[in-house]
Amino acid sequence: MTASGPVAAATSVVVVPGWRDSGAGHWQTLWAERIPEAIRVVQDDWITPTRNAWVRTLESTILAAPHPVVVVAHSLGCIATTHIGPAAAERVRGALLVAPADPERRAVLSDFAPVPYAALPYRSILVASSNDPYCPVRLAGAYARAWGSEFVRLQNAGHINVESGHGDWPLGWALLQSLAGEAQDAALLARPDPSLERLRSAA
Repeated sequence: MTASGPVAAATSVVVVPGWRDSGAGHWQTLWAERIPEAIRVVQDDWITPTRNAWVRTLESTILAAPHPVVVVAHSLGCIATTHIGPAAAERVRGALLVAPADPERRAVLSDFAPVPYAALPYRSILVASSNDPYCPVRLAGAYARAWGSEFVRLQNAGHINVESGHGDWPLGWALLQSLAGEAQDAALLARPDPSLERLRSAA
């Protein structure tokens, strides 16, 4: 497994930001820049999201991807991912679901409630923090159990974004490598990344 070259042809990485998008310095933005041909979902309205519009855009992005998909979602993007229909879900080979939102905690997100509690038909890893202001960790654990996701609980990691000190986020990158590798029986390939090399050296 190397850290340079194009993404292996068998997989498309679809980056799904949450409410208000992921700005400069956010790990989703950094990864999208690093992964050749990564596909970033662009919503028409990041401020007042509606479920139908967001899910429709996500589904069309997945269906238009040139290869089977690994989803990389954050916050409300995680919830949108669980709402996609069976045609789009069939194209997903794995999903990294980070810091899922709780639509019932904020009125502006309420259109995404109720959150689906059916098992996802693909491998998924849910990463949550013990002090995420947007979703209690107990609820994130309930999501993981319902969706059949592997659950990674981080201590005091906030919303796992720039504000909580998660820029490049090597742990998340390693989890993505795991998902992409299983999806295509090969590693996700990208441009050289020193933090990933340090992670490998420590393993």
